[in-house]
Amino acid sequence: MSFHEQQSKKRKTTDNGGRQERISANPSALSSPIYGGRHWTVSVAIPASVITSVATADQRLAVPGRIARALAIFSVDEVVIFDDTPLTQRPRHTDPAAYTGDTDPCHFLAHVISFLEAPPFMRKALFPLHPNLRQTALLPTLDMPHHPNPREWIPYREGVTLPGKTSSGAGTLVEIGLEEPIEVEETIPPKTRLTLLFPEDESKPPTVVHPAAPREEGGYYWGYTVRRASSLSNVFTESPYEEGYDISIGTSERGTPISRAFPSSTPRPINFNHMLIAFGGPRGLEFAAMNDEQLNGIGIQGPKTRELFDHWIDVLPNQGSRTIKTEEALFIGLTALRSLWETS
Repeated sequence: MSFHEQQSKKRKTTDNGGRQERISANPSALSSPIYGGRHWTVSVAIPASVITSVATADQRLAVPGRIARALAIFSVDEVVIFDDTPLTQRPRHTDPAAYTGDTDPCHFLAHVISFLEAPPFMRKALFPLHPNLRQTALLPTLDMPHHPNPREWIPYREGVTLPGKTSSGAGTLVEIGLEEPIEVEETIPPKTRLTLLFPEDESKPPTVVHPAAPREEGGYYWGYTVRRASSLSNVFTESPYEEGYDISIGTSERGTPISRAFPSSTPRPINFNHMLIAFGGPRGLEFAAMNDEQLNGIGIQGPKTRELFDHWIDVLPNQGSRTIKTEEALFIGLTALRSLWETS
């Protein structure tokens, strides 16, 4: 749970009664903002059916690992896991404490992808032992800027509150991945995730900031949020952004080639606030529309599914294989579309 879901004001911190250790190292590509402060975002929508045809638990776990890796590499800000399975096949009484890879694909995907986004040092506090996560140590690391690296220092830091008494007897301990936790003045429940900003003046304590501050003010890519949607239409209607997505792109082998949808004469980067790129499962986005009651009610079915989106594109025309898996289309599509928002 985000700290700012509980409190909207900033909180100040103390330095645990002593000097806070800083890490000094040569800056890497991650430690320098790429875009400068930015308010625009890129979201990706992935259907639950990407794992329904996978035979074994090991193969099933690899899918969210590859998806999370793509999200990190292309600096995606939000991923939406939406249910595209028929209503009659959706789980009714799933035990969230049990393995859900074969009973509730939405839960499984969101669970694993959320786990991988969290900095490794805080996963034990935020994610209790669960069958879904049993073999996640075998998945590739995401190594995003908010995952601590001993060779570099970034002024922003993620932390998780801990139980126990502070040196002053008041406030809350916060683990930030260093040798010692820091302290915040206010009492905050344990297992609450925070975002901290460390000032250039090392004599001053860090400040708790909004989770979007590293992106909006510092210009750093700061991981992705994970949202579940019960249908394709709810990907749009439940958007966390006040005015929704102002540009949406649907992908389909029946779509327009990217070179025609966005010809070279199109100004790059394009102007938008929140972009959504939706990928289909083994049977495409049309299958998701077919299993969406709200879209059924307004006649959005089959070829009309493209009417949901501003652009309906084919990420790889003339493909050599009969099928492209969704996680493969994710890498291909984001590579082809990145120039729409890339500024460097």
